[in-house]
Amino acid sequence: VVSTQSTGGKIGDIPTDAMTLNRFVMEEQMKHPGASGSLTLLLSSLCTACKATEAAVRKAGIAQLYGIAGDTNSTGDEQKKLDVLANDLFVNLLKSSYQTCAMVSEENEHMIEVPVAKHGRYIVCFDPLDGSSNIDCLVSIGSIFGIYKREKDGPVSTEDCLLPGNKLVAAGYCVFGTACMMVLSTGNGVNGFTLDPSIGEFILTAANMTIPTKGKIYSTNEGNCQYLDNKLQRYLNDCKFPKSGKPKAARYVGSMVADVHRTICYGGVFMYPANSTAANGKLRLLYECNPMSYIVEQAGGKAVTGRGEERVLDVVPTKLHERCPIYLGSSDDIDVILSYLNDGE
Repeated sequence: VVSTQSTGGKIGDIPTDAMTLNRFVMEEQMKHPGASGSLTLLLSSLCTACKATEAAVRKAGIAQLYGIAGDTNSTGDEQKKLDVLANDLFVNLLKSSYQTCAMVSEENEHMIEVPVAKHGRYIVCFDPLDGSSNIDCLVSIGSIFGIYKREKDGPVSTEDCLLPGNKLVAAGYCVFGTACMMVLSTGNGVNGFTLDPSIGEFILTAANMTIPTKGKIYSTNEGNCQYLDNKLQRYLNDCKFPKSGKPKAARYVGSMVADVHRTICYGGVFMYPANSTAANGKLRLLYECNPMSYIVEQAGGKAVTGRGEERVLDVVPTKLHERCPIYLGSSDDIDVILSYLNDGE
């Protein structure tokens, strides 16, 4: 006789009381008696967009979705077929959520205005598929999003979207790697949810994620080293040839989602700094730097621009696709980098 008695929320190896992403968000909502549920519905739509994108990524080779779509996006990067598909999924699902009034996507030059009949209270900025250059070689890629609450009434304009990251109400990313994980913060810490393909739900697997205060890894594109400031070159050289102890390990994937996720898990620093060929670096503020900086700070880390002590989240954007230099990761490691950058030498 096989017992079917539930023990600790399980029957055998099957959980019967799993904390799904939707359940988690609803429980967070219940902690705020005045909450309308709008953010919960919006996050549910984003969750669906990520699951649909993950499904497309998994079968891209079979469905002939690899390769270039034949166009460039708002920032001049070649669009891959999966870029276009992921963008359509995000835009359509967010519009149909009835919780957004405007969107900013890496793939669209202008603000995406939602029809008035479907208007909601939120503005969503997103990179539907980060790491496009790695799509065809099966390296980890992902999606990034940040959510703002609109600050005024009336017709929506581009200016409504030009908000600093310190006004985010939620942010997250979804990494498509050996597993599919959604990492989310609504301003009360960071939690990770792994997609269980057997039931099609994100399950809480990494509660209260925190980044180590110090790490052994640095992550940057050292191919650009010749264009970097002398102070930063000195920092990188000291990482490799320290005066004492072991050198730091270099790890760089080229997908921001993958590099930042590893940094949160293991500690260390990820950076895409300004250089002599790109005065503001490469990464975009609204839908790459801000959401990731928000998550890293919520996990106990730091995210700065390298301009004095300026936080990335305090930068006020002046255009939709504005770029911003970024250094993020373990607090002690960021302090060390700032000591090099602020050295009067």
